[in-house]
Amino acid sequence: MTTSSVLSLEITFCMLLMAPDLQAGPLEPSDHPYRESVRAVHEVEHEVDHAWEVYHRAALGGTVASPRVQVEIEEHLHEARTLITQAQEAAAHGDERQVEQMIEQVRLHTTQAIESSKEPKK
Repeated sequence: MTTSSVLSLEITFCMLLMAPDLQAGPLEPSDHPYRESVRAVHEVEHEVDHAWEVYHRAALGGTVASPRVQVEIEEHLHEARTLITQAQEAAAHGDERQVEQMIEQVRLHTTQAIESSKEPKK
């Protein structure tokens, strides 16, 4: 490939990335046919963000009970993020039952992460 061909491909790629219709983003409850499911997922996303904040405060403050507990907390939080993605997909398809199941699982993981983050250091 010549330099001009590579440059042309790079410019085209950048233009595609900047096209607003092609950019992915979170579903907004106001413009989606399954508003309640989307709203529920959005709310549980905030719960996951809160759990991460609680964990970060504990980690930065040096109060996480042990390295093993720290790993467990991070696993719960990462699993919650994965479930959020799956719940978003289910909401986009109108699968209310799956959304509810995912939200329940997310809440179990965030609750465990928060409780473990508050566990006193040994």
